[in-house]
Amino acid sequence: MTTTHDLAEGEVRSERRRRARIAVVVVWSARIVGLLSIFSVFAPAARRRLEPMAWFGLPVEASLVGTVILATAGVGLMLLATGLRRRKRRAWQLAVLMCVVIIASHALGRHPIPPLCVAVVLLIGLLLTRREFDAVPDSVGRFVAVRLVVQLLAAGFVIVSAMLFFVRPSFLVGRPSPGEKFAHAALSLIGVEGSVEFRLDWYDDLTAAVGLSFGIGALLLGGYFLLRSAEPRPQLSAEDVAGIRALLDRHGAADSLGYFALRRDKSVVFSSSGKAAVAYRVVTGVALASGDPLGDVEAWPGAIEAFVGRCRRFGWVPAVLGCSETGARVWAREAGLDALELGDEAVVDVATFSLQGRAMRTVRQAVSRIKRAGYETTARRLHDIPETELATLRACVARWRGGPDERGFSMALSRAADAAADPEAVLVVAALEDTPKGILQFVPWGTEGLSLDLMIRDPAVTENGLNELLITDLLAACRGLGVAQVSLNFAVFRSALERGERIGAGPVARLWARLLRIASRWWQIETLYRFNARFAPAWVPRFLVFDAVRDLPRIAVAAFEAEGYGGRPPALLRLLRK
Repeated sequence: MTTTHDLAEGEVRSERRRRARIAVVVVWSARIVGLLSIFSVFAPAARRRLEPMAWFGLPVEASLVGTVILATAGVGLMLLATGLRRRKRRAWQLAVLMCVVIIASHALGRHPIPPLCVAVVLLIGLLLTRREFDAVPDSVGRFVAVRLVVQLLAAGFVIVSAMLFFVRPSFLVGRPSPGEKFAHAALSLIGVEGSVEFRLDWYDDLTAAVGLSFGIGALLLGGYFLLRSAEPRPQLSAEDVAGIRALLDRHGAADSLGYFALRRDKSVVFSSSGKAAVAYRVVTGVALASGDPLGDVEAWPGAIEAFVGRCRRFGWVPAVLGCSETGARVWAREAGLDALELGDEAVVDVATFSLQGRAMRTVRQAVSRIKRAGYETTARRLHDIPETELATLRACVARWRGGPDERGFSMALSRAADAAADPEAVLVVAALEDTPKGILQFVPWGTEGLSLDLMIRDPAVTENGLNELLITDLLAACRGLGVAQVSLNFAVFRSALERGERIGAGPVARLWARLLRIASRWWQIETLYRFNARFAPAWVPRFLVFDAVRDLPRIAVAAFEAEGYGGRPPALLRLLRK
């Protein structure tokens, strides 16, 4: 039986599909108009010189200026297509301006009629669909764009002017006036040759190249910051934290990554009922969520709708790292997103784990060797550890880490030994002669599970087997802690590595596995897989959820920055979030 709620959801999906079709038509129309405009200027078969009509009384230089402006408008319109696809209001405004420029340039010159007609049709279409482009622009980007454009144009003008004023007189033809030199420097910024003539061609080319480089740089950087999606400073309010904890208390056992929604550099959006939520962080215009939505599975569609709606409003690219198969199906059904298997999570069942048997021989030997060296371990909840000892352990982590943050986003809290924030977390410490040498931190996974958050040790430790000792002793202590299952490290592309090793594997599978091994020299892909496999875990597939294949490179860059493997410098981030 069809309910009113089902009908409302159907109408929402229908409206979403309609708006998506409009965006696709406008995007491709913009690309076609931009391409035709460029073709009309530069293609040998179709080019017409942009000669002004005699009755306009324009100077001869206007033809070259008009050609440059037309080509720039065509390129700009093609670049604006990405912003139009995300329905950004500012991209729509600039696209209208570019259409007007292209139409005026064709009307003043002797260019082919088809580009002019297509540009007119696009302009009419943009005006008729203006309400579809409602993504909120970045308020910070506007001021940064204006400042950068002014600074770059001023710098280019000053440098080229200095090159003209301080050049040897023998390089110049005649004695141009200061006004002519200033005009020449200004025109060089748009690639137009001024009235100053040079006896040396290379110096003429040099001044033109310097001016045009600053002009292009101002156009590209200004356009980027003007069109960039908003990137708010990530943070969780006290109300957000309380709402997340309430959902974790009721449904925390559903997802081993749920607790990581409490990272302080995440934001959260709740469903209208408050029974589900999606935690995310915005990086380079990508809204990265991690794990499954929090809360009741029945309420997930409401949280997904709220998250996707926020992405559409701010022009963000939606993506989810490490969701489960159930989560991927719900994202696909509710938001129309696609899924790609990203890797596998290693989950160890405490009841069946044992160090006995041939398969565990390597782990058993490593543990025995490190114990003979005198290492001892303790596994306790944070609320059972004295604050003085926690302070010592935090200092150890900071010293061993050597940086402000631990790598990780989807499976890391980026804080250690914080009993006030994570009282139920478990800390496993390996010590040698009462001096900490290695630490593991596990966060709660419901009431009967743990998820590995932090694995760090003293860089001065040379003995192998310390991590194996920490994990096996934690598994041995789990029964006393009331823990039934433990989630270890996430193994990226584990199935691809495994398929490439099988007898009879095809050339594509072997090549992909070989490429992953090469990448492991920098990102420990194979190393983590081999290490996790030692504990005979159950492999739980995790997925990357995305909107379109063309977004994957952008999502990959955002994920690398979020996970701590590189990205924009802190100074740039402070500039973008003022």
